[in-house]
Amino acid sequence: MKAWTITEPGGREVLKQKEFPEPSPKRGELLIQVKAAGINRTDTLTRQNTSLSSPYPILGVEVSGVVVANHSSDWTLEVGTRVAGLVNHGGCGEYVTMPANRAIKLPDSLSFEEGAAIPEVFLTAYQTLYLLGELKEKESVLIHAAGSGVGTAAVQLARQLSDATIYATAGKPEKLKMADSLGADVLINYREANFDEVIMEESNGRGVDVILDFVGASYWDMNLASCALDARWILIGTLGGATVERVLLAELMKKRIALEGTLLTPRSDDYKAQLTKEFSKEALPLFNDGRLKPVIHSILGFDELPEAHRQMEENENVGKIILSFEY
Repeated sequence: MKAWTITEPGGREVLKQKEFPEPSPKRGELLIQVKAAGINRTDTLTRQNTSLSSPYPILGVEVSGVVVANHSSDWTLEVGTRVAGLVNHGGCGEYVTMPANRAIKLPDSLSFEEGAAIPEVFLTAYQTLYLLGELKEKESVLIHAAGSGVGTAAVQLARQLSDATIYATAGKPEKLKMADSLGADVLINYREANFDEVIMEESNGRGVDVILDFVGASYWDMNLASCALDARWILIGTLGGATVERVLLAELMKKRIALEGTLLTPRSDDYKAQLTKEFSKEALPLFNDGRLKPVIHSILGFDELPEAHRQMEENENVGKIILSFEY
């Protein structure tokens, strides 16, 4: 089968399409014929990871496709079932194996390209908002990078599941326009205003209950200032740096802030299975009636992975970048 890997860790020039043997599903796994794959920052970081050594993995952690073999006890996932889900590696290949308990049954209303735009971003957003952030009905949430894949998913979930007051930040008007269309209440262009000042003005000095923080160090002081009492601050990225030079622990204590860091990709198979199960129960039905929708920036053909990585690394995307095996 055809699949994408790397010749060595490095820039986009190391991406290479090669022939690989078709994977064999183990007990409890499905064999999926991949129809589309979502591109994530995890993929570009894997490509650059100098700790990797040959043989290098097939890239890709997010797919949609059709079940062609089922080696699990879940016979509802019969051959021909349309599914999407997270895989540990191998998404950018014609076939991939997936634990059956991590498969999301695709609603008939969604295309394979739309299906591939769901697992990583919606599961990450659901985990941070609800399993970790414990966002409750009518609370307030600050969502950074609101035009990104996870950001657009988080805005929708916060609106549809919690009717929260949503503060959304982004650096481009088109990204804020997208957040607005998905249900954000207060739009903040971080290039033009300090978001903490806007939040304190709009909330009458109260602050927000939950923060989804993709940025890290450069936003530390403003995030801290934006927290309400008993706020839950979830760190899921360090785009603005990973080292904070000066931390006032007393400020965290005074506001009783719960600060928690997380990454979804390194989580255990059991954790991802439980997360998938809860998401499928609580949120997946909302795709059928259009209250939730995958947000797609671009759909590229299988041979265009270098372009997909370029769009990701240059932060062009408003929503998901999808690699389609049928284009």
